Amino acid sequence: MARRPSPPPSTAVTKPVRGLVALFFVLAATPVAAQTIMVSEQPEAVSLTVYRGEKYGGQPIDPNWPTGYALVTETRTLTIPAGESVIRFEGVAEGMFPESAIVTGLPNGVKEKNRDARLLSPLGLVDAYLKRQVTITRTERATGKTREFPAMITSAPGGAVILQTGDGYEALHCTGLPERMTFAEIPSNLSAKPTLSVITQSDRTVTVKVTLTYMAAGFDWEANYIAQVQDRAVDGKGKVDLFAWLTLANGGNQNFINANTMAIAGKPNREESNPQVKPTGGGLELKCWPNQRTHEVPYNFGYIPAPPPSPAPAPVAYMDEESDNIVVTAQRVRGEAMASFSPVAVVVAEQENLGDLKLYRIPEPVTVNAKGQKQVAMLVKPGAAFTHHYAASVQDYAMESQPMTLMLRGKNTTEKGLGLPMPQGQMMVFENSKYGPLLTGETSLKDRAVGEDVEIAVGTSVDVRMSVTPKSEKAYNQRWEIKITNARITPVNIEVEIPYELRNKSAAITKIDGVPTWKTTVAASDSATLSYTIKLERD
Repeated sequence: MARRPSPPPSTAVTKPVRGLVALFFVLAATPVAAQTIMVSEQPEAVSLTVYRGEKYGGQPIDPNWPTGYALVTETRTLTIPAGESVIRFEGVAEGMFPESAIVTGLPNGVKEKNRDARLLSPLGLVDAYLKRQVTITRTERATGKTREFPAMITSAPGGAVILQTGDGYEALHCTGLPERMTFAEIPSNLSAKPTLSVITQSDRTVTVKVTLTYMAAGFDWEANYIAQVQDRAVDGKGKVDLFAWLTLANGGNQNFINANTMAIAGKPNREESNPQVKPTGGGLELKCWPNQRTHEVPYNFGYIPAPPPSPAPAPVAYMDEESDNIVVTAQRVRGEAMASFSPVAVVVAEQENLGDLKLYRIPEPVTVNAKGQKQVAMLVKPGAAFTHHYAASVQDYAMESQPMTLMLRGKNTTEKGLGLPMPQGQMMVFENSKYGPLLTGETSLKDRAVGEDVEIAVGTSVDVRMSVTPKSEKAYNQRWEIKITNARITPVNIEVEIPYELRNKSAAITKIDGVPTWKTTVAASDSATLSYTIKLERD
């Protein structure tokens, strides 16, 4: 039986190939929709929530680059065209963590995010033009004529600029002639401000209100306390006017204008992230060494300070209306001014609970400037009850007498005039004098919850001194003697820690926070001694 002839092979494959070729030419002929670039220069509204950084040893805020961070929320109104768009959020915080950025309010969400960290600046331009050609314009001093010639930037070590010209290598501004460097164009990858770019898609032109939320490094906050001692009675009891500033620090180059600002006290759990690359930028540091040999360079006597300013005009004198005495205004100190040295609080941060953390909210918008600090009152407690005593630990003393430390101690309760959480921070202590309040000590304060003791180390006193002398030693114990001298004209209260296991403990020794402590009062111009025995452990 004859077989049916097979169709030609080309019949089975020609139609699909022709279809693919036709489709290819259709796609190739269709133009790719260009992305529209939308620039949002600044937010309409901004909220700033600042979290504290680690401060070891009670150190204050680092003004150059604070170690805390912030949660920034910005609101911006945008008109988004139909199609694919690139939205550039300019002026975001310099220390932004781009992976934390959340953008809400876009019609179809975010397709892609990019952080543009290269800033437009002299140093940024030089960095972008490395191994590229620039134009040098140089003016001859003798003729005043200018000459232009091409050069290539070969390196920029430490903010300097090394050029390669037809004559060889030279450093910018090191010829002694007026010159300038011109760039052909501004590179497209340089931004005038730190910028976050996102790519989005929209089916139609629409105006939307967009919210951008992100975390950023380079912020911090702390409390700065002012304690003015008003009364120090002979029995050690007294009153202290306590005032505290909420100090916010912004280490970046961006202003936060009329920001709704809060500060969080406590330590939220936070996973470590890679260090953020700071945006590039800044000025150039153009330094040159003279062409002479070192012994030919004239000696520079260094900086000669400017003459001191002329003295201020004498204070205005006037006649006192109530007498014929002439009173000098600069020397007129009123008693009520001395009694109220603490600043007058116009706006006070309001304390609220945030889970187990404490939130301090500034009740009205404030501006936190770039590279600056903002202070708002956060605690105003006049007339808080405190006692004062002199403290020491035998571990820190030897046979030669040394000054003891004056301490103020209060209770963080409403009954004692406080009763508010007290965040860590720096403290200045003032006492009244006939010349007005004067600084008597500076210290740091740790976080203090409601109900805890508040202890303030004012400073050491040369009038109240202590020595510790060994007296005898046996197989399993040592006997020591403490001697305290008081050169003041008033009695003083004493607390001396003895952090050891004691034998035959004296009735004068009690325990404070689990530590054996000698508490006594030393009369004016008198001394007091105590012997104690330490238990030794032998192998």
